[in-house]
Amino acid sequence: MSAITRIKAKAHVYGDHIDTDRIIPGKYTKTLDLSTLANHVLEDLDPDFHKKIQTGDILVAGTNFGCGSSREQAPLALKQAGVSVVIAQDFARIFFRNAINIGLPVLEIGNHTIQKNAQLEVDLQQGTVTDLSENKSYKATRLPEIMIAILAEGGLVNYLKKHGNYSL
Repeated sequence: MSAITRIKAKAHVYGDHIDTDRIIPGKYTKTLDLSTLANHVLEDLDPDFHKKIQTGDILVAGTNFGCGSSREQAPLALKQAGVSVVIAQDFARIFFRNAINIGLPVLEIGNHTIQKNAQLEVDLQQGTVTDLSENKSYKATRLPEIMIAILAEGGLVNYLKKHGNYSL
């Protein structure tokens, strides 16, 4: 199994109902330049997010994360900005699947009290999140093995190239 299954990093914590327009404003979705997406990720929610995020950091949210449109640019922008995993109480289903498809891990924890800047350790294989700052553990809804395999390959296209009858 890939090293992607264990992640240890700082948490950036936000609230409920963060829609895809808040993740990446629509005016930036016409570009194919992923660095542009990364530079504007969450700018309407937190204008300095792109300056605060370090590669590998973890985004933590409340309920209904990624609601709104089905645009794939939302998880792409987060991944390109350096987010290693998104943890939320629950996700809009299309965002959840788009994230897996592009290789961005997502975990659901029904209730959490994770605070800004907490040091977290995530084990995707076991479906656990440990808040090292508070010495508290959470059990996430465990990802199916196929989703873990897709994430380990860096996304659905890479997985299909390796394991399926997929060619470009």
